[in-house]
Amino acid sequence: MVDLDAAIGFVVAHGDAVERARLSWLRAGATPSPELLDSAEVGQTPTGGWPAVWGTDLASVDATCFRLAELDDLGALGRPAARRALDWLASRQQADGGWEEDAALADDAPWWARPGDPEARLYLTATVTFWLTVADLDAARAAAPPGRWSTHPPDPRWSAHPPDPRWSAHPPDPRWPAGPPGQATGSPHAGNQLAGNQLAGDAYAGSVQAGVRALVGQLQPDGTFPSYLAVGWLSAAVFHQQELFYESARIQVALADRMPKLSPANAASLAAALRRVGVDEQHWTLVAARRRLTETQRSDGGWESDDGHQFDVHTTLAAIRACR
Repeated sequence: MVDLDAAIGFVVAHGDAVERARLSWLRAGATPSPELLDSAEVGQTPTGGWPAVWGTDLASVDATCFRLAELDDLGALGRPAARRALDWLASRQQADGGWEEDAALADDAPWWARPGDPEARLYLTATVTFWLTVADLDAARAAAPPGRWSTHPPDPRWSAHPPDPRWSAHPPDPRWPAGPPGQATGSPHAGNQLAGNQLAGDAYAGSVQAGVRALVGQLQPDGTFPSYLAVGWLSAAVFHQQELFYESARIQVALADRMPKLSPANAASLAAALRRVGVDEQHWTLVAARRRLTETQRSDGGWESDDGHQFDVHTTLAAIRACR
């Protein structure tokens, strides 16, 4: 079992002021001070995104999504800064439903977000579609009668156990690549309606619908994507929320096969993404992810980041979100 008390102690001991405020929000829903929220939002460009290179006005899709993840842990996705960022992301969607960094960022973008790279494009498409889905879901929950959308109603076909006993097997990791996870020619979100989904709001429904089509078109028969591993769990979360339960389950089968060798950071991010859209904590994928986090938690209470020890607190916060 994950030792949440030890994880909390690690963040308190090693986190900065923003990270400790994120912990307080995740633990108790404690609203950060206005000054701290202002500091977390600093650097936003006039267009609404955040830059990849400090001090410039050229916003980055990847950097904006990273900042939204931090703001989400502060309960700040409904604030004006986050809403402007979400609007900017929706406006950056390309005609085929995907997202890509501006070509001017080719020399500065990290490898997982490099413009012109099909794998990076798919990763950004999954990431942005996830955050637009979360934004609409939060809006619907806020507008609904109390208690109605406290969790996503579980689909009885997939809620607790995989429907085929072969799906619980864990063969060796086949080394599916582990991830870090142009200007828009048109914005497919304008005027579109998301068919069949009664759970999310509709501010970004058209963008989500187009993003989902782009992702479904790249889903392979074995439940993988021709991109980084993070595309899988982000897409599984989006598909679950959009009631594409079969497609989500196919992805989760592939992820479950890799769980025994998944890094702590990836296991935490996977579980946090699924929980964020309301997947039940007893769902078989989440049970497997918590088992992996239990196996990889260090004696100091934290988890190791894939990006260096300076990000261990960030990984530990993701694990806390996944297990709370």
